[in-house]
Amino acid sequence: MAAWPANTDECLAMELREGNAGANTVADHLRVLDAALAQIPRSSQAKILVRVDGAGATHGLLKRRQALNTTRRTVRYTVGWTITPEDERAIARLPEAAWETSLRQDGEVQEGYFVAELTGLNTREGWPEGMRLIVRRVKPSRRHLGKLTAFEQKTGWRYSVTATNIRHMGHIAGTHQVQFLDVLHRDHAEVEDRVRTNKAMGLANQPSKSWETKASWMLTANLAADLDAWLRLLTLHDQADLADAEPDTMRFRLYHLPARLAHHARRRHLRIERTWPWAQTFTTSWKRINNLTAAT
Repeated sequence: MAAWPANTDECLAMELREGNAGANTVADHLRVLDAALAQIPRSSQAKILVRVDGAGATHGLLKRRQALNTTRRTVRYTVGWTITPEDERAIARLPEAAWETSLRQDGEVQEGYFVAELTGLNTREGWPEGMRLIVRRVKPSRRHLGKLTAFEQKTGWRYSVTATNIRHMGHIAGTHQVQFLDVLHRDHAEVEDRVRTNKAMGLANQPSKSWETKASWMLTANLAADLDAWLRLLTLHDQADLADAEPDTMRFRLYHLPARLAHHARRRHLRIERTWPWAQTFTTSWKRINNLTAAT
């Protein structure tokens, strides 16, 4: 179980768990959440958005996120929601006029996808005060046909619900609208890219049956993924083909550099193959690293 920030791609926290651990174990979610928040610099803690998939729709986790709000810090969340028969009855009460056409990440209309406000029609108790429910519907694809509920088979739509405490965001127009909140939560899917990156950095290959060894390997793989993320962020941000490159691309172009380390007059010289297409990119990255202000 892990947490990544959307802006830097580094891994803020990760917890190794038993193979039979539950997906929505509240205690594990709370530990990862607290560990992730502890990694965020104080200068960036004033406004935080926490996005979790459906496993995070638990009373304990949502109440904890609500409790994180203080006079100096605003914590907003969006979380997937497991649809129950009660939710389906609430969806059935929505008039057709309540459905709005969904939007893509670029703000353009997403034909065939619709969203609506479900808040108020669902009367389940015990959830944080002020929580909103946003329902999304789409015509099911062939791979989803076998997973539809009786209600979905009857209506001909596949539904998903998002829970959030966002009423509006100051100085950002349209943040109260269901289309904006739907897009905001769906953008959480980028976490799959972070999972793939960390696996490519070694998490996919556990070297031992020993729990301690696995934990050490997990930490090492995450350190490698973080170094890769910060290298691209600090030195390759203006390189279109490398700013968001996959680990395999980085290994081929920069990490496995065709070069020779030579010693002369008590100095070391890195002699890079002149015909290597990314030789200039490497030297630019190296210079930028050396020009960074030392951390204090």
